[in-house]
Amino acid sequence: MTESTTEQLAGTIKNARNIMRKDKGLSTDIDRLPLLTWLMFLKFLDDMEEAEESRARLRGEPYRPIIEAPYRWRDWAAQDDGITGPEILAFVGGEGVVLADGSLGPGLLTYLRALEATDREGGRRRTVVATAFAGAENKMKSGYLLRDVVNCVDKLDFRSKNDLFTLGHIYESMLKEMRDAAGENGEFYTPRPVVRLMVQLVDPLLGETVLDPAAGTGGFLVEAFDHLRAQARTVSELRRLQDETLFGAEPKPLPFLLCHMNMLLHGLESPSIDPGNSLRHKLNEIGDRERVDVIITNPPFGGEEERGILANFPANRQTPETALLFLQVIMRRLRRPSSGKAGRAAVVVPNGVLCSQGIAALIRRDLLTNFNLHAVVRLPKGIFEPYADIPTNILFFDSSEPAAEVWFYEHPLPGERAALSAPCYTKTQPLQFDEFAPLVDWWRNRTEGSQAWTVSRETILSQDASLDCRNPRRASVRATPLPSLAEEIEGVHRDLDGLLAGIGAELTALSAEVGLFDLTKVSSMSIEKACNLTTGKSPTMKTLPGEYPFVVMAADRKSADHYQLDKPAVLIPLVSSTGHGHASIHRLHYQDGKYAVANILVALTVKPGVDLLPRYLYYYLTSKKDEKLVKLMSGTANTSLTKQKLMPVVIRFPDRAIQEVVVRRLDALSEGLRQIEIALGLDGCWSSSILDRATACVMPQD
Repeated sequence: MTESTTEQLAGTIKNARNIMRKDKGLSTDIDRLPLLTWLMFLKFLDDMEEAEESRARLRGEPYRPIIEAPYRWRDWAAQDDGITGPEILAFVGGEGVVLADGSLGPGLLTYLRALEATDREGGRRRTVVATAFAGAENKMKSGYLLRDVVNCVDKLDFRSKNDLFTLGHIYESMLKEMRDAAGENGEFYTPRPVVRLMVQLVDPLLGETVLDPAAGTGGFLVEAFDHLRAQARTVSELRRLQDETLFGAEPKPLPFLLCHMNMLLHGLESPSIDPGNSLRHKLNEIGDRERVDVIITNPPFGGEEERGILANFPANRQTPETALLFLQVIMRRLRRPSSGKAGRAAVVVPNGVLCSQGIAALIRRDLLTNFNLHAVVRLPKGIFEPYADIPTNILFFDSSEPAAEVWFYEHPLPGERAALSAPCYTKTQPLQFDEFAPLVDWWRNRTEGSQAWTVSRETILSQDASLDCRNPRRASVRATPLPSLAEEIEGVHRDLDGLLAGIGAELTALSAEVGLFDLTKVSSMSIEKACNLTTGKSPTMKTLPGEYPFVVMAADRKSADHYQLDKPAVLIPLVSSTGHGHASIHRLHYQDGKYAVANILVALTVKPGVDLLPRYLYYYLTSKKDEKLVKLMSGTANTSLTKQKLMPVVIRFPDRAIQEVVVRRLDALSEGLRQIEIALGLDGCWSSSILDRATACVMPQD
């Protein structure tokens, strides 16, 4: 393909998107991309059907199209001067319309949703189309603009392999934009270099079945398809790859449609994507028929499943952390070694899965006892930047007998980025696959070194199955001496109970001094009664008077909300009204000039007359003391955290003098732990677990 043709195709799609921006019904790219996707889908399908129909005619065979007249693209969209204005809006979105021949029939989207697999030939594709369009709708208000968009899409030629290749790349850039927007709403998509790394290391082989139970827009499946296609040599092997190899599941309508379009553009003709939740089946009822050879996935972090979903898991393995639920399903769906070959998996998990206690520890024990967890790749902080700083890891395991040792590999940041205080990865400076070259080389010939080490399985099991294993060779030389406060805290860390006793002693002494003899007397008040609440939603700009620093939604977004608060506040990311958002009380920020990433930012300021320190409120909300708060703060992308659920939460606080002691000591502990982490290169789980325990102990008892 010539450069001019490539530019022409890119320009065609750009023109279509620019036309959409003029329509009042499509306010954001999240609205525009689905419409452009299903229009491209219909054009692609019609081009493919015309080619197949021609081949059938040459063979003298009948051919029944998946989409029949007058709903084929060529029937209503292929003429520049075809139906337009109100007529095209009615044809596309109406329940019942007058068709070109004067008869009555369903509108286009209604027809597509009702497609059924009435016969074997083309039946699977009809089911795919019906499922893909189950949630499709036309949000364009102007039929004339819709006609212009249709005319742009009609210029795309999906029958040309060169054009198809280029369109695949253009579409991937569109998907990336959608992922960028989704990332700001709490849905974090796996960077392409990480996807490629996982597929290469797991190395699916032709003839094996591959599953992504949280497929999203299909990145893992597309990469696996490209990996396997290079191995196919015969027509029968290509057919098996097309029909019997790749499987996924994605319950959300938009990613489901995007996944199909993504895979079709990459050459997978009939994607096998389940539109249901992979967690919806009872764990103990998943049998050998549902097992696969390879699972490669990045399951969602955080969130909260409905009680019916949790009931599918054993009573002592039920948890609101979706990553842990998916991990159980993945272990269950791996092929057993008794079938001839052990199934294998690569799974992205947040740090909490490695070090959390309780149910997480039980699930890790299951993994270490019943599977061969042969490698844990610790990714550097910032892989998901600029949307989140969630530390992540990749678990590599198979269903064979557990090995005596687990390999750990700590992937470092590039040297020039490691020293930066700003985010290491940005939209303009993303992660590159070449950065993984040392890891790929090590994978082929594992030896201990500065980045790789082993820990015995028995040692891990004896330590509550914690996989938060620090690199023993990481330099622990302090660049500068720890300040006296940090030295004190470091010593106290060796005896946490001593620290808590010290806080208790200080509180007791203060009580005697100021006459606060009964520390059990506390005030109880809902957040709604205790605090004023200010919200903002992108791209609205809001500025409140005062001298405090700005807090913005994201460092590189011009349309971010800006808050300048007239007094200290607690800033909490909440989900949007549509259920999408980066939200968890565990990720809330106290106002200190740092950035808070959220779709909706809620600022809580204490009402006049309420004797509550904002900093104390911050520690209370993160104390894990209250059962309701524990439920709200679970995970890192909690779609249940809404203003309606937050405001009735009751907070309990003692007199102001006691609050000041608690805040001062917890601030000291927090800063001391941070200094130790920096100096010793420790992981965030280490400090957060200590701070959580200390905070819970000094909060008022229920």
